[in-house]
Amino acid sequence: MYRKLGRTNKHRKSMLANLTKDLINNERIETTETRAKEVRKFVDKMITYGKDGSLVARRKALAFLHNDKNTVKKVFDDLAPRYANRNGGYTRILKLTERRGDDALMVILELVEGDEK
Repeated sequence: MYRKLGRTNKHRKSMLANLTKDLINNERIETTETRAKEVRKFVDKMITYGKDGSLVARRKALAFLHNDKNTVKKVFDDLAPRYANRNGGYTRILKLTERRGDDALMVILELVEGDEK
């Protein structure tokens, strides 16, 4: 089951794609816990596509990330070799405090350090 996050279908897909792009580019974002738990699924999928390395995987990643070629290039050229020996679990969630306005639990979602060999 997936979380609807109080958004319509198109808005939710766009928001998750944008958060995925931000995490891949910056390697660390601050967001709410529910969004982070949803985004980590897509980040894991993008890195798995990068590890596959085929043309079909690259096109699937481009389709999800709104044709952002720089982000897809980073996934396939930088992140995929970094996590070559890892079978999943590419992200980490670190809990922070509650947000002042609505008491939503804020977290830091970041990519874990891969093999530096």
